[in-house]
Amino acid sequence: MEQRRADNIAEALEERIFNGTYPNGERLDEVRLAEQFGVSRTPLREAFQRLALSGLVELIPRRGAFVRQPGPIELMEMFEVMAELEAICGRLAARRISEEALAELRMANDKCSAAVAGNDIDRYYSENERFHRVIYRQSGNGFLEQEAAKLHKRLKPFRRQQLRFRGRMGQSMSEHEGIVAALSAGDAERAGQLLREHVAVQGEKFHHLMSSLKSAAE
Repeated sequence: MEQRRADNIAEALEERIFNGTYPNGERLDEVRLAEQFGVSRTPLREAFQRLALSGLVELIPRRGAFVRQPGPIELMEMFEVMAELEAICGRLAARRISEEALAELRMANDKCSAAVAGNDIDRYYSENERFHRVIYRQSGNGFLEQEAAKLHKRLKPFRRQQLRFRGRMGQSMSEHEGIVAALSAGDAERAGQLLREHVAVQGEKFHHLMSSLKSAAE
């Protein structure tokens, strides 16, 4: 329960950071936020820790939590590396993936499709995360899986936010289907290429979304 509460608080704070409610450099008032969310400081501090892992908050000892918005260059560099890591995972997974894992990917896609129909971004992202982690695991390279999962976790708020872009969930779903087809066929180069493009477009969509939010705020 406490963990889910911390997740919900982290997501709410992410939203406020992205829409400009909390600008870059602002100190997050722990007492005031605990009152707003009706929680003790424990889940709030856990939420701060989650945001710090994504680089959205900087925790300074004896001073508190401060909003840190990564610049566009830093974000694009992270998405660029993520795209290459996923491409490597895809190439290796195409050679090593099991039938059970392919079935798991198809099941995740079925649930993603239902989320698209219901316009449920949170549900879509949850299954999308499962989809990608199966591919990391099926690369058969534990170190690669660990590094891909680590960067995926850091980019999680940004990858989720780009799904708000009109039509992006449906586009992402179509990309998933192509990736599964390539993995099923054992086409390593195709799987790698599709995963690279899938992640690269996420960075592009996120940049467009942030530009539109900034224009609306002005």
